[in-house]
Amino acid sequence: MQMIASLPGRTELRDVAEWAVRVERLGFDVMHVPETVHDPFVVAALALGATDRLIVRTSMVVAFPRSPMVTAQGAWDLAGYSGGRFELGIASQVRGNIVGRFSTEWSDPVGRLGDYIDALRAIFTSFEIGEPLNHEGPHYRFTRLQGYFNPGPLHLPAPPIWTGGVNRNMCVMAGAKADGFVCHPTSSHPRILVANILPTLAQGASAAGRTDGGPAVVVNPQPLLADSPAELAVQREHRRTELAFLYSTPAYQQQLKVLGLSAGDPELVDLLVPQGVYAEMPAVLAEWYSGVCAGMVLSVPVDDAEDAALGAMVTQCAAIPTG
Repeated sequence: MQMIASLPGRTELRDVAEWAVRVERLGFDVMHVPETVHDPFVVAALALGATDRLIVRTSMVVAFPRSPMVTAQGAWDLAGYSGGRFELGIASQVRGNIVGRFSTEWSDPVGRLGDYIDALRAIFTSFEIGEPLNHEGPHYRFTRLQGYFNPGPLHLPAPPIWTGGVNRNMCVMAGAKADGFVCHPTSSHPRILVANILPTLAQGASAAGRTDGGPAVVVNPQPLLADSPAELAVQREHRRTELAFLYSTPAYQQQLKVLGLSAGDPELVDLLVPQGVYAEMPAVLAEWYSGVCAGMVLSVPVDDAEDAALGAMVTQCAAIPTG
């Protein structure tokens, strides 16, 4: 099982390198970089420069405010700089942010993101083998890349392209086009994976004629981890409040229907969130996820006082069979 640490979105840039070194030392395979208050490519560069083994994956770069060419150049540079340890995660975000925060057009998000992925692959190919760039899709058109502006080959595989999503059409598109798929926390319960996410990704992969099994799937269960039952109880109450807010969004309530739950269910935390002290969690997570995904995202406590227990847990969880 690929073990993934998610960088807290408000981490100061001066602290990124130290945090990346810490999660590499703890045994994590991958670091996820969100796009919140910092440029994700800058954060990724800081993390890659401080580590030797860690894969750094954006999760997720907001695609539409950036030309695919701009995104491709950033990804290509980071892949070359790191010897192939950079992976590109892109997503559509929501209309309110695209229009109001980025002042960017919002239209056909599923089709547009699919065309964005196709454009990235065409640009990567032109970078690697030097052939003329010629991508003419429904949303993006690239027909010019002079040699002066072509960075040239990496002599490495192109950066893998990951995406994510909640609605069915976005998942079908991801199944057809993406190398990997990161599940939203509301879609990371194993029953939702089996009932909704995995069949929909498989449908997209089959329709596209893929023979590689489709995208690798990573879950983001946001488990509750603690070194004592008392601390776990405190965390459980905090999560109860978070879930009440999260499931006030109608788009996410569809996931509750699969489980026969409502947003006000008093057992919501116990039924939706894997939880336990560090020594218990490998067994808990194996029961939830053995054989159904390729990796899982964990949050890392700010305080490093429990790193010995956390590192031992990461090592054991890495042995969980993948799906």
